[in-house]
Amino acid sequence: MMPQTNNEPQTRRLTAREEKAAGGPVRQCAVTREHHKPDELIRFVRSPDGLAVPDVNGKLPGRGAWVKAYRGTVDKAIKTDAFSRAFKTNTAPMDDIGDEIERQLAQRCIGLLGMAKKSGTAVIGFDQVRAYIRKAPPGWLLEASDGAKDGRNKVQFLAKAIYEDAKVAGALSSAELGMAFGREHVIHALLERGRLAKTFGIAYKRLIGFRSAPETEWFADRREIED
Repeated sequence: MMPQTNNEPQTRRLTAREEKAAGGPVRQCAVTREHHKPDELIRFVRSPDGLAVPDVNGKLPGRGAWVKAYRGTVDKAIKTDAFSRAFKTNTAPMDDIGDEIERQLAQRCIGLLGMAKKSGTAVIGFDQVRAYIRKAPPGWLLEASDGAKDGRNKVQFLAKAIYEDAKVAGALSSAELGMAFGREHVIHALLERGRLAKTFGIAYKRLIGFRSAPETEWFADRREIED
């Protein structure tokens, strides 16, 4: 939910040698002053009317300020007036900035899933997902946040019985998954392993910095039994 001007935030960028040692470009969080890779942060720009707006895809013109991709860190940026310090001029956050970031991040995930469908690397439907799992390891299991417990348990436990590292994304609703795959609602889906699955994983990690990840609780009882 957010935009910027040409005011340049005064945050230090690492030297080429330091970036190489870190495995690629890094940016400094305007709140914690820690350095992170760009895909672990949210970029903000300053709009012509003096508002800090999020630029999740990193495409808006002008220099940006960076904040760790976590709702609590963005809230702290607001409380401590970090945007004004970063842009060296009075800069207020746009209204409902945290919710706008969440919306943009969810849209990013939905867009990537749509790309996976078009490229033939997505599998949709309960029976289709279970059949795929029996043949090959999934990149990501996608379970709607509002789906039924029985169905997702059957998918998850089958995957865990065969593969130790099966990853589950459960923060998107059935309507959001449906939007991604061109249907009204989708409850069960998966991404095949590959480049798109890796890119989705990066985007999903940022999303759950602003939205709860229900999968961390769905299978808690199962983990306790196994422990």
